[in-house]
Amino acid sequence: MRRISALVMTAVMVSASASACGGGGSSDSKTIKVAYQKFGNFIGADELFKKIKPVFEQQNPGIKLKLIPIEADENSYYTKLNLMRRSPKTAPDVAYEDTFFVNSDAEARFLMPLDANLQSWPDWSQFVDAAKVAGKAADGHTYGVPMGTDTRGLWFNKQIFAKAGLPANWQPKTWNDILAAARQIKAKVPGVIPLNVYAGKGVGEASSMQGFEMLLYGTDDKLYDDQAKKWVVPSKGMGAAFDFLKTVYSSGLGPTQQQALDPHWSDNVGGQELPQGKLAIALDGSWLPQAWIPGGANAWPQWSSTLGTAAMPTQNGQAPGKVSLSGGWLLSVGARTKNPSAAWKLVQLALNKENSLFFYIKATQVSVRKDVVADPKYLEGNPTQRFFTDLVSVTQYRPAYNVYPQISNQLQAASEAVVTGQSSPQSAMNDFAGQVKQIAGPDKVEARS
Repeated sequence: MRRISALVMTAVMVSASASACGGGGSSDSKTIKVAYQKFGNFIGADELFKKIKPVFEQQNPGIKLKLIPIEADENSYYTKLNLMRRSPKTAPDVAYEDTFFVNSDAEARFLMPLDANLQSWPDWSQFVDAAKVAGKAADGHTYGVPMGTDTRGLWFNKQIFAKAGLPANWQPKTWNDILAAARQIKAKVPGVIPLNVYAGKGVGEASSMQGFEMLLYGTDDKLYDDQAKKWVVPSKGMGAAFDFLKTVYSSGLGPTQQQALDPHWSDNVGGQELPQGKLAIALDGSWLPQAWIPGGANAWPQWSSTLGTAAMPTQNGQAPGKVSLSGGWLLSVGARTKNPSAAWKLVQLALNKENSLFFYIKATQVSVRKDVVADPKYLEGNPTQRFFTDLVSVTQYRPAYNVYPQISNQLQAASEAVVTGQSSPQSAMNDFAGQVKQIAGPDKVEARS
């Protein structure tokens, strides 16, 4: 971001950051450096690059592949990657890129356009159209190849539900159904967290996307109106989403404030709270099983029999009845690479059919390749893969404009003010509206009641 003027630009401009995350050393055409996140349960990318490193070096004699796993939470990963990109000596040739940073990073000239490469790559025809758009910036150029996508829904513990007298095939139809279940759990199964909905600045984008936007996009409003080309704030739907968060946290239906605001909370949910039976319902993502499958960071053989899944319903059950948001990661080639040909060869190798399938299984990603979806191995070993893949039919995407990361940062702050009781939902929404006007410009904002 200017990458992260929004998310974390404060207190991180330290000269040691790039070397601390393994990005030291000179840049040359004989070494291809690939930077990616490796943190807690998120080890799929590390497994992939370890697998293909010897293959890449054998296929490209004289060229070494240097792996740079950045062991940092989401916000810190973005910041460290940004710092690495500022210097030719540390800038990676290939990087693990969140789709919602494509516009800002392309504008900052961190990324190399891949249009010509993609036109001559036969595998590109196997990628679904919606995924191809994920790497395209506002300037019309494509800056990354998708590594898969994800969807979001509700995970619930069937053992806790049984104790609370709730059905094992629970499928809520409205937000009130979710709250009713959470209240029943609170009353009948003390000692567990009834419901987790991410909020606050600590967990970064998870607060915006898994939390607030999964609520907002289940109303009749969205964060951005593509036709009017305006940010919609305040709105009736936004007020309802803030009210829902207030209800969860003020009624003792959610985690404690200390838990919710912990930067490690999203990792703890999948690594501890769900496996240890401490959390009944989690509004979360399709990727959670990557920690539980054999070889995962928190192997949990009983996960598929203990947990159930349900689609997140719209607010009042209005069409289409359920909601999901999708994001995902790309492999992008750095604009500073000394060997763009070799960097592109790495992307092709990493995301061919065989290695894409390997990554989807390791990272429990939703496939964006048609040939992988047709492969029986894609669904083997993960009973929830079909459920989360089917949510693609109703999924929506964040507004991937260059100001979104800054707006997301302010949304996290607004949700934190609500769940901590520092602001009422209405006051937080009004403050957020003011911030959006400053970021995007008053002419790009529209209020709807």
